Amino acid sequence: MTVLETMPTQLPVQQSSFLNTGTIIALAVFFTLLCACIIIGHLLEENRWANESITALFLGLCAGFVVLLVTKFHSSRILDFSEDLFFLYLLPPIIFNAGFQVKKKQFFKNFTIILLFGVLGTVISFCLISLGAFLLFRRIGISTLTVQDYLAVGSILSATDSVCTLQVLSQDETPFLYSVVFGEGVVNDATSIVLFNALQSLDFSNIDAIAALNLLGTFLYLFFTSTALGVAVGLMSAYIIKTLYFGRHSTDREVALMMLMAYLSYMLAELLSLSGILTIFFCGIVMSHYTWHNITESSRITTKHAFATISFVAETFIFLYVGMDALDIDTWKRSKASLGTSIALSSTLFALVLIGRAAFVFPLANISNCAKKRNSEKIEFRQQFIMWWAGLMRGAVTIALSYNQFAESKKTSTQDCALMITSTIIVVLFSTVVFGSITKPLIEAVMLRHAKPAVSDETDIPSLEDLRLLLMESGDPNEQGSSGTRPPVPRRSSLSLLINYPSTTVHYFWRKFDDKFMRPVFGGRGFAPFVPGSPSGAEADHHDT
Repeated sequence: MTVLETMPTQLPVQQSSFLNTGTIIALAVFFTLLCACIIIGHLLEENRWANESITALFLGLCAGFVVLLVTKFHSSRILDFSEDLFFLYLLPPIIFNAGFQVKKKQFFKNFTIILLFGVLGTVISFCLISLGAFLLFRRIGISTLTVQDYLAVGSILSATDSVCTLQVLSQDETPFLYSVVFGEGVVNDATSIVLFNALQSLDFSNIDAIAALNLLGTFLYLFFTSTALGVAVGLMSAYIIKTLYFGRHSTDREVALMMLMAYLSYMLAELLSLSGILTIFFCGIVMSHYTWHNITESSRITTKHAFATISFVAETFIFLYVGMDALDIDTWKRSKASLGTSIALSSTLFALVLIGRAAFVFPLANISNCAKKRNSEKIEFRQQFIMWWAGLMRGAVTIALSYNQFAESKKTSTQDCALMITSTIIVVLFSTVVFGSITKPLIEAVMLRHAKPAVSDETDIPSLEDLRLLLMESGDPNEQGSSGTRPPVPRRSSLSLLINYPSTTVHYFWRKFDDKFMRPVFGGRGFAPFVPGSPSGAEADHHDT
């Protein structure tokens, strides 16, 4: 599919010899809508029930309806959803900026639960949704889907909308929920796409235990190699900028190199058939920890705002695109389904999404609680409920995978394929509008009104200083006070501390390793000159691990 196709129009526009009039009109429409979204989003900034994604969806629906009126309800190809546009141009800057801006200490502190939800949870949801689709679709009247189609439905509907999560959760007000739900969303999207791609190449005539193990091995290979590629590209950018110090001649080169290498990591991952989402996410984390501190002060301010701006525009564009695509009249005509059948299928899909997510959020959260000793670290039921609720939104990844599976399927009837696409669009619109609008007030009602006094990460028990004392030799004179009155500290083994305080211990040893080996080579905070008290210096703590 092409990104923008010619839109039939009766407007008397002079055709340029080298520019396509339809493309110009389409771009003008989208730029106008983007400006409108920004203005309306600003006016609704204080509204608890609305956000930019919902605003963009409604504007997209309105614009799509206007386009249909202009073309007298004939097919308008400007409404086609392009997977290339989404996966190659819109998604990368959003995921990169999320990794670049994420509070890394909070993210890695919850990395275990993020992986548990993002990988094992996605697999559980995938199995339940696929099984439910297989058992229920035939009763609705969908009879031509193959086994591969049912499994594809499971992987498609297991993909949460990490883009919408960014807008409905606050990194400052609910840091734990944000890091877990968004981190799980990124890993979840990658897992869903890996599962979807693996299903495309699976031989369904010969499925056995070996095939299942191969699928597991493929996933593990893609997960670790994608992460390693993102880290490698991020470190390479840090080393190049630290060594060559572009800023002494041109800050533009620093900014351009960071942007291009970030995008290159995504392209390399796709070229090597890896997960571009994981690659560019971890590339953003590494760049914020090392590369960002190696560039000049003006470049730091520029990159921080440039990445956020590009990400914001891409997010808004996605929801506009989805809103307009929902009125693709050709797809609705091809489905030839009655209103009752369409509602029944959409309700079934949504019910499977609800059950599939609940089936892993609550059990896995309680399993995680059993492994934690302190009550303060356990996930409360209120938090579990919000994690379940906030992950119910489905977005552009779901639509893109649905088009990929059903738009050109040769084994399934055209009517059923079109019905699957339209039902997926209904699920996406309903979940985004309903859950996206209610999530903020729900968090305020459930979480913030009953919130306990916030405890900084720096007060984590044991603190890094306590951990340092526990690791020292008992009675070391160099570590006692000048009066020698400090009582001897019993030395604790690293393994004992790792078992009792895994998160803090790993962070302690990582800080030692980072300060001694990584930062002298790749730079980072403290290795690049910056003006004390400057805006970038004040924000350095935000980017520090």
